[in-house]
Amino acid sequence: MSAARAGSTGVVFDESALLALGSGNSLASQFVANTEHGPTRHVYVPALCLAAADGMRKGLAEHVGALPAVEIVELDFAGASTLGGLLRDGVEWRLGHAIHLSRPTPDWPDGRHVLTVEPDLYADMPLVRTIRLPRRR
Repeated sequence: MSAARAGSTGVVFDESALLALGSGNSLASQFVANTEHGPTRHVYVPALCLAAADGMRKGLAEHVGALPAVEIVELDFAGASTLGGLLRDGVEWRLGHAIHLSRPTPDWPDGRHVLTVEPDLYADMPLVRTIRLPRRR
């Protein structure tokens, strides 16, 4: 049974959400904490977003990687193919992996929301829904 059919919810942390988490943002932390308390909540971290965030804040990858409730998602063939198309369309690579993970799949027919400080970056992306994370909290 897929996670979505079991009534689960999933969010994808983009680079900005990871940086907010690393800075102690309470709402970002709450998403992770809620995941630890229930099997129907899932937090996904695209590996490329984590690399971008770690490049801006040393040690963030180790911190996020140590969180048991967070699933770090590698870039597979389908993701690389999607990301290539997004790059050709002018989308920044740091966003591409999050976009790919947020779009509908058989396991997530409604897709997954992208948790971000910068939802405007996704405004023109079809099938991408965002949750705005406050810059400071």
